[in-house]
Order: sequence, then C-alpha cells, then structure tokens
Amino acid sequence: MHDPHEFLKALTLVLAVAAVTTVIFHRLRQPVVLGYLLAGVVVGPHVPAPLVANGAVVQGLSELGIILLMYVLGLEFSLRKLLAVGPVAALTAAIETSLMLWLGFLAGRAFGWSPRESLFAGALVAISSTTIIAKTFGELRVGGHLRHLVVGILVVEDLVAILLLALLTAVASGRGLSAGQLALTAGRLAGFLAGVLVLGLLLVPRAMRVVNRLDSAETTLVASLGICFGISLLAARFGYSVALGAFLAGSLVSEAGEERPVEPLVQPVRDLFGAIFFVSVGLLIDPALVALHWRAVLALTLLVVFGKVIAVGVGAFLTGNGSRTAVQAGLSLAQIGEFSFIIAGLGAATGATRPFLFPVAVAVSALTTLTTPWLVRASPAAAALLDRKLPRPLQTFAALYGSWVEQLRGRSRRPSLAARVRRMARLLLLDAALLAAVVIGAAVEMGRAVRFLRAHAGLDATLARGAVLAGAAALSAPFCLGLLRTARRIGVVLGAAALPHGAGLDLAAAPRRALVVSLQLSALAMVGVPLLAVTQPFLPGVPVAAVLGLLLAVLGVGLWRSATNLQGHVQAGAQLIVEALAKQARAGAGEEAHALDDMRRMLPGLGEPQPFRLPPASHAVGRSLAELDLRGLTGATVLAIAREGQGVLVPSAAEVLREGDLLALAGTHEAIAAAREVLADERRAPPPPRRVGPSV
Repeated sequence: MHDPHEFLKALTLVLAVAAVTTVIFHRLRQPVVLGYLLAGVVVGPHVPAPLVANGAVVQGLSELGIILLMYVLGLEFSLRKLLAVGPVAALTAAIETSLMLWLGFLAGRAFGWSPRESLFAGALVAISSTTIIAKTFGELRVGGHLRHLVVGILVVEDLVAILLLALLTAVASGRGLSAGQLALTAGRLAGFLAGVLVLGLLLVPRAMRVVNRLDSAETTLVASLGICFGISLLAARFGYSVALGAFLAGSLVSEAGEERPVEPLVQPVRDLFGAIFFVSVGLLIDPALVALHWRAVLALTLLVVFGKVIAVGVGAFLTGNGSRTAVQAGLSLAQIGEFSFIIAGLGAATGATRPFLFPVAVAVSALTTLTTPWLVRASPAAAALLDRKLPRPLQTFAALYGSWVEQLRGRSRRPSLAARVRRMARLLLLDAALLAAVVIGAAVEMGRAVRFLRAHAGLDATLARGAVLAGAAALSAPFCLGLLRTARRIGVVLGAAALPHGAGLDLAAAPRRALVVSLQLSALAMVGVPLLAVTQPFLPGVPVAAVLGLLLAVLGVGLWRSATNLQGHVQAGAQLIVEALAKQARAGAGEEAHALDDMRRMLPGLGEPQPFRLPPASHAVGRSLAELDLRGLTGATVLAIAREGQGVLVPSAAEVLREGDLLALAGTHEAIAAAREVLADERRAPPPPRRVGPSV
C-alpha cells in the first residue's frame, strides 16, 4: 500500500502541472491530450526538473482512467450497434492487424533484430489505442457512422491483442506455438465473452432499470460504477484486459436504455482519471533513449501512420463504407497505445527482447498520439483530396461501390444465399489454413527433410533442398488454385445477388463486372493478408508476399478495366436520367420524388438515383461542382442536372450550380442523405462539418 502522503503528493503534482499545460494548449487551440502528455514528461523521472511524481501511484490511478474511458465508450455503443457493424469491423480489423504484423516483422528484420524481437515489433504496431481515440473523438465531437465503425474495429483489435498476448507469452517462454494452444486460447476468450454477455443481459439491464426508477443521481452513479468495476475486475481475474471488461459493462448498461442518465454523471469522473492516464503515458517518455534509437522510432512511427491509413482505408472501403469514411477511419486509427506498452513490457520482462524495445514503443506511441488529433481533424479534407485526385473511372466506381454493397446486404438475408456464401467462405478458409500448414511445415521441417534425402537418396544439399521446395510447391498448388476458384465463385454469386441478370438485354453487366472483380479482390485480401502475416516469420525473404502481390495486381488491372467500362455505362445511364428529369420538369415541380422510379428499374447499378431541387438560399448556388466537392464531402455523386431554359445535362466538374436546379444524386442512402444536408445548407461560406463522421 502506498504512503498516503506520497499518494497525495503524486496526485497534486500530476493535476497541478496538467492544469497548467492544458490551459496553455487550450489557449493555443490544440487538443488538451497533448498537454497531458507534456505534463507527464515534466513530472517524470527522465527530465532535469524538481517535480517528480511517484510513477507507481500514477500508474495505479491511470488504470481507473482506462476503465472509465472504456465504460463511457461502451455506453455510447450498445451491443445492437456492435452487432450491426461487427462483420464489417471484424473484416477490416483482420486486414489491418495482419498487414501491420507483417510490416512490423519486416521492419524489425531490416534493423537486424532477432526473429522474436521482430515478432514483438509487429505485434506492438498492430493494435491502435482505444483510450487515445476515445479522448480525441470526445474532444473533436466525432459521431455518426464513422464513430461506430472505428469503435467496432477497436473492439475487434482488443480481442486480437488478447490472443497476441497469449501467443507471445508462449513464444517468450520458449514453449513455442501449436494449433492446440491457439484453439484453447481462442476458446477460452469466446467462452468468457459468451458467459459475460449472457449473464449480463439477464441481470444488468433489469438492475439498472430498478435503480433508475429511484430517481436519485447519486444512487445511479454509484450503482453504474459498481457494475463497471465489477465486470472489469472479473475480466482481470480471467486474465483479460480491464478495458475489455469496462467496455462490456457499458454496453450492458446501454441495453437497459439508461445510458443517457448515466453518461453525464460518469463523464466528470472519466475526465479526471482519463487525464491521469495520459499523464502516465508521458511519464514513460525518456528523451535520452528516444534519441539513442531515433531511427527505429522514426521508421516505426511512419510505418504506423502510413500502414494503418492504407490498411484500414482499404479494409473499410472493401467492406462497403465508401471512400470518405474509409479514409477517415484510417486516419483515426493511425496510432498505438496501451496494448503496445503491455506487449513491449512482456518481451522485456521475459527476456524475449532486449530492453531497447520498450522505450521505442513508448516513443512511437507518444509521437502517434501527438499526430492523431491533427489527422482526425484533417481527415475530411484528406478524403476530399483523394477523391479529386482519383481518375474519373475510379471516382465513379468508388461512388457506386458502397451502394452495391448496401444492396447486397439487403439481399444476403435470404437463407439460401446466406448458406451458400457461408459454405464457400468455409472452403476459402480451409484452403488458406491448409496452405499455411504446408508452408510452415516445409519451413520448420526443411533441415530434417534435407538430411533424410541426403542419407537415403544420395542427393547433395542443394538438390535435396530444391526437392523439398518443389514438393512443398506441388502440395501448395491445389490449395492456391482452390483459393482463386472459390474467391471467383464468391464474387460471381454475390455480384449476381446484388445486381441480378435481367431478361433480354443485360443492363447491369458493366456494374456487375466491376462488383465481381472487387469482391474477388476483397476475398483474396481478407484471407491472403492474414496468411501472409502467419507464414512470413517462417520464410526467408518475401516469396508469399510476391505471389499475393502478383495476384492482387492482376485483379487490380481487371478492376481498372471494369471501372473504365462502368464509366461508359454511367454516362449512357446519365443520358436516360436526363430524359427522365426533363420529362418530369415539363410536368411541373413538386413531383420530383417519382421522377426516377422507372430509371432505377431500367438502370441497375447506379445506386438508386434520388432527385434533389436546389433551394434559392443554398450556399451551393453559384459554385461549381469542383468547388463544392460534393463527392469528396459526402460520397454521393451528381449524375445529371435538369435546368429551366437549358434542358437537362450531364455535368462536368466545372459546371456551376444555379437556383432551382434539379440534381440526380447517386450513392448509398447515407451518402445521399449527407449530400442533401450539404446542399440544403443556407450559409454562403463553405460550411465546416459539424461532425467528422457522416450523420446517420
């Protein structure tokens, strides 16, 4: 137990210095989380300052900050919302963590680190920081679908981190890994989650409804925090993160419908201990060690920022979130945090890594924490810039792809289609698992097989090694072909479900072809990238990466050709939409809602175009489509414009909007709703978005 005076001294130093630094950063209009980090450096033991706080006391208090931050996040993100984004978040997180594991491992080997150190390096750059994102999103008021998607990815990442900790513990202890250990670890985690959720759903919502009927804020606060800390302690007793337990507690309380009275009561306590958590991160920053290993710190920082932006962005886009949300999600998750400290600390404590890796992890976390608020703030502009820089065919494809996936989700609820897709997904996973087993088995048993061939077949070492590699390639070939065939079959089946073949002339051929290629690309990426991460530690060089890259490049060329054909399809469709809008314009205003009904049936794949008449007071009046950047801001695109006196036209980027223009908007329902909101805005100046994420 800590000395009470030492506890009071540490708390006083932390809060006093944090108050000064946060006031400065607030006056400078910078995120206060940066002030907390600076306060940690000032009161830490690594700078020549007379203010040194007790690190053990601060670390203990910071644990409360993690719990409360995650609890409030759970209150805002109920289990229903988690299940809604669960598959999308899981697939995106699988691509991201696998790619970052692979890149981190390669970076470690490039620096001359041992295979175990490189494996730890890959693990520590794979997991983003839930607490930093929660704090940043709270300060910047990020909401909507973006927040739900990012939080869902973070929850899946935390589950992946728990598995990584269990596997790295086995590596560090010298026991190695086995399929049995991996299955046992995953089974224990699934059992814990199932038990907590089942019992929690039976007890927690009922208990919170009873407490809330007492109409006592004090009782509600105490009861809700009791549930929070109780489930967090339960998670810790089972060997899992207290952050995971706190998030589950918040989700269970929100299921009672009582998150609104609880959340404002908990927030002041959360802010206090959340500040202490970020100060504790600053305590770990040692400028001398950072300077000593600055090359590794810089390389891993760049790897985290650019790698996560690309990995999350690609994963989120392929799962149908649109280019705007995908870019914003990638920029939001470009940091590492608390799990990285735990992973690096495990390596140092067990001797699996040299002591340098822990300060490197802390420095990378500090630098990426510094950049996170700016990246989140810049994400809408970055998404808009990316959209402007894309070639025209890819702009059209990106605008319509989300609407195709949206249609597919609605039709995938059919039992026969769902069962067929699940069966093909199992075959895909089976081929990937068998291929990984062959590659890893050949790598592990290479020496024994070479000795056997030299002893019994009389081959020299080079020929024996070549024979083993040839045998492994022969065994791998059927599984590689199986992956390609199954991925193609998945693309064809899902493409036909989203955009069915019509009778006679197939008007959906061009969009369906683009969708099929993109779904094949998605399927291969979702199994190929994890396969790459699993097999890379056992292979010299990057042979698997080269094969996967070649396959993705071939599909990428096919996607470009399909996108070019799609552009022609959209231009032809826009002419028909022009005629429909012109006919409706002649019929009189007020009936725009029915203008495109026939066009949606005749032109499948154009994202169910919706009409919108530009109001006189809109800030879009007098601005070109390029200046407005509607597609970059919302993800929706303007297919056609009906204008009095000029008929109807297919717009270019230089087209200037006028009062009373009737626009045909295409995209997902969410993108069209966001576009309507932007176009209806009456402010003449370009309006800064009130939320970083799109509204839902």
